[in-house]
This record gives sequence, C-alpha cells and structure tokens, in this order.
Amino acid sequence: MAPASVKVFGSPASAEVARVLMCLFEKDVEFQLIRVDAYRGHQRMPQYLKLQMRGEALTFEDDNLTLSESRGILRHVAHKYAKQGNPDLIGTGALERASIEQWLQTEAQSFDVPSAEMVYSLAFLPPSMPQQNDNGNGNGNGRDVSVVNASSKRVSAGAPAGVNTAAGGNKLQKEEEMRKLFEKSKKDLEKLLDIYEQRLEEAAYLAGDKFTIADLSHLPNADRLASDPRSRRMFEARKNVSRWWNAISKRESWEYVRSLQRPPSAANNNHSSNSQQQHGPSADEYEQRGQQYDKEFVKSD
Repeated sequence: MAPASVKVFGSPASAEVARVLMCLFEKDVEFQLIRVDAYRGHQRMPQYLKLQMRGEALTFEDDNLTLSESRGILRHVAHKYAKQGNPDLIGTGALERASIEQWLQTEAQSFDVPSAEMVYSLAFLPPSMPQQNDNGNGNGNGRDVSVVNASSKRVSAGAPAGVNTAAGGNKLQKEEEMRKLFEKSKKDLEKLLDIYEQRLEEAAYLAGDKFTIADLSHLPNADRLASDPRSRRMFEARKNVSRWWNAISKRESWEYVRSLQRPPSAANNNHSSNSQQQHGPSADEYEQRGQQYDKEFVKSD
C-alpha cells in the first residue's frame, strides 16, 4: 500500500495536534502520525526542524501543502475531503458556514487562552483546593503541563505571560501565582460559558443542529478541565453546556484521539506497515496508525 499523502507531526497530547487528529478521524482521511515528541537530543529529527524551523507543536502535510495552525488545518481538511466521512463539519450553505466560522473564531479568541491558562495553573496547584464558586472541591491529580494548548506562544514556551517560573523560585509564591492565574482565567471562562449556555438553549451545537469544527475545536482543552474535579463544575453547573459537552466528548473519534494520548508501547510500534486502513477502522487500528512513523524520516545525520 502506498504511504498516506497526509502526515501529522507532533504529540497527540498537544491540543493543536489533537484537534487535527479528530478532524481526520471524523473525515475518514488516511494519514500518518509522526510522534515528534518521541525523540530527544541528537535524535530530535533534524529533517523535521528543517521543515518547521520555529519548532511549533504541529506540522501538517497534505501532498505539497504544509500548514502549522490547527484551525486552518480543520478548514482545509473539511473542505478538501468534503465528500467523505462526516459531511457536516464545515456546513453546506453560506449562512451555515458563516455561523460555523463565527463560533470557531469565538473558540480561538475567547475560549482558547483562558482554558489553556487554567490547564496550566492546575498542573501546579494542589490536588485538593478550597471550594471556589462553581468549582467545587477536588481530589483529582493535577494535569501535566505538556497537555496545554501549544498554539499560544507563551504556553508552548513554558508559562503564560507574567508568570514567574525561574528555577529555585519560592514554592509558595509559585502556588500563589498559579492560584491567581486560575481564578482570573476561571472568571473569564465562566463569562463565556454563560454565553454558550444561552446559545445552546436554542440549538444542539454551537453553530446549529449539527456537530461541526466549531464544536470540535473546543475538545482538547475542555476535556482537560472537564476531567479535573477542580474545574469540571463549570460544565456541570450549566444544563445546556453540560448536555453539549456530553454529546461532543463521547464521539467515537474523540475516543480514538484519547487512546493516542496514552504513551505508545514498543509492541504497537511494530505494526507500522499494516496500519493505514481508511474505511471503518477500529480503535486499535487507529492507534496503530497513529503510532507508526517513517523510518527514513527519523534517521539522524
């Protein structure tokens, strides 16, 4: 079988990469996932750095086209592969597509930053936090910082702007900084979720009655927050948001993405030559596909 023309370089734990993988699964597009995060030091894939010199979290190739912004990739995949997989992701008429674009922009401009900052701050805060408004008491573990949305330069570089991350910094001071960041981001996000609550009173999904890339784009960061007891009440306390979240987070395509976020095993890496089935693959087949990589591509100079 000829190699897939679509290649995704990055870590499935990255929000940027996770968005793209889910879109490819929804559209039933055959692809290769090259796990760039699996290589360290001199094995940092010099060919990849030539392709993506700024070291972004995501690079997407489709024949001769190379992209690195996840929402632009969602638009490309939904348009180019409109006749396969889920036909509703990008809409059909001008009004429908305008609504999708409006809510996709809302996610990018108003949801992405506070949600990523909340995920970041939770990684440094204690598992059990005092009850704060709708946030509730939590006993869950903090999330690893590597899952933060890397589309934000400040997050991918380490910490949000204004946060002191100097080595040897005072632990209590660090925790206080993270708590302030958490509270600020939570306040901003709750204002937006109140708007979502009103919108979802009128429609099943943000752009209308069908699941689209506008809903899809929310999944990576929202999943981290909804999975953490310290932040999930933001979703549970809003009836319509809760219904919407349950609907989009239980899609089979998102389960595939979550399976790829588990550390790859050596055994699965041995299946690289038989993992590119395009129609009706099982979760195991998708995991094998995601864990394959191009042997030539990872050779060090």
